[in-house]
Amino acid sequence: MASPKRFADRDEIADVRVEAEKVERGEEAGELRRVAGRVMARRDMGKLVFLDLVDRSGKIQLLVAEDRLGTASVDLDLGDIVGATGIPARTKRGEPSLAVTELELLAKIRRPLPDTFHGLTETETRYRQRYLDLLVNEETRADFELRTRMVTAIRRYLDEHGFLEVETPILQPRYGGALAEPFVTHSNELDTDLYLRIASELYLKRLIVGGLERVYELGRDFRNESVSYKHAPEFTMIEWYEAYADYNDTMARIEELVERVAEEAIGTTKVTFRGHEVDLAAPWKRVKLIDALEEKGLWTRDEGDLRKRLEERGIDTSANVSWSQLVDHALSQVVEPELIEPTILYDYPVELSPFARATDDDPSIVERFEYFVGGTELGNAFTEINDPDEQAERFAQQEADKGGQQGDPDYVEALAYGMPPTGGLGLGIDRLAMVLAGKDNVRDVILFPALRQREG
Repeated sequence: MASPKRFADRDEIADVRVEAEKVERGEEAGELRRVAGRVMARRDMGKLVFLDLVDRSGKIQLLVAEDRLGTASVDLDLGDIVGATGIPARTKRGEPSLAVTELELLAKIRRPLPDTFHGLTETETRYRQRYLDLLVNEETRADFELRTRMVTAIRRYLDEHGFLEVETPILQPRYGGALAEPFVTHSNELDTDLYLRIASELYLKRLIVGGLERVYELGRDFRNESVSYKHAPEFTMIEWYEAYADYNDTMARIEELVERVAEEAIGTTKVTFRGHEVDLAAPWKRVKLIDALEEKGLWTRDEGDLRKRLEERGIDTSANVSWSQLVDHALSQVVEPELIEPTILYDYPVELSPFARATDDDPSIVERFEYFVGGTELGNAFTEINDPDEQAERFAQQEADKGGQQGDPDYVEALAYGMPPTGGLGLGIDRLAMVLAGKDNVRDVILFPALRQREG
């Protein structure tokens, strides 16, 4: 016999539980309610069977009296999905329950669930079979509900401040907006190679040229690079661009956004992340990049000298082919791990930042900042270049420095039509979720993280 295709007029278990909590002990009261979910525990007491029924909102105990159902037995297994109709009740011990008058099997489990008492603890299985992880681990469900609240709060903040959410190409004829290795694919119809985007930056800034003034995109980016506790080849990023603003305005906005998002998503700005108690409330600490490197004895514009200083610390620099790569390595290995409280690191050498505008006082320094929590970078921001000649020159410098990293002539042409002064920012959604959930590995906040295929 086929299982029912729907279960109409269903109540949330959490709502029914609230009703049941108001009933006197040992009594039933109220109107018939209909709930549905998965059976996660069973206790047989003669002709009375206790079932724990769970849906997304919560858990309630079902009181299933066999004689009341007109059947000799309750033929259910752990993991079965059922619909139940009944009256809110409380047991003599005070447990909120539903006294069942009708029970309907909606889907039969074919494989046994993992141990529901200890949960699913084997890490790789949790990642590969996330559906089981969600079924048996309440903490996992809570983490991903938190992530959803976080994303909703980010959108709400930007929408309230006049930003337009937009969509830009994921398949791009040229990749740009970051220094990263792309994934390459091929369009049969267009007979050309295309790249999965590594960032949405250059298309979003075209929209600033077009007069949209405040735009953001929250979506997937792809980088064909290493996997680590904070890196994934497919990740979620939000980028926003704001006309008539600079990086000082953007610093204030990201502080305000993160503070508000934390309060809305978890109810506090205080979190425990990577073993540290931190407070996300504004204002954050601000440090010039050069000052941070000088404090560690690592600021020099001489490439050979910087390489020597890093190697004296036991840092392998063999993969760093330029001074800018050495500086970036020094930041990630020496400076970044010690930025525990929310910190904005700002004013970067121009060699590290092909899209950031130079400071008024020193053309060798640009108006860029990165921001960190718990020794982890959350994102990156600039005052954007809006001069097409300067941008073309930066692209050329970048290609020379990185051995062929491509520029974007079409973007340079867009700038020739005039882009207002603009502040732009990228925020790693996965990393902020790590911070708010207190997780040490980005895979714990990505529902289906990338994994190596199993052999055999």
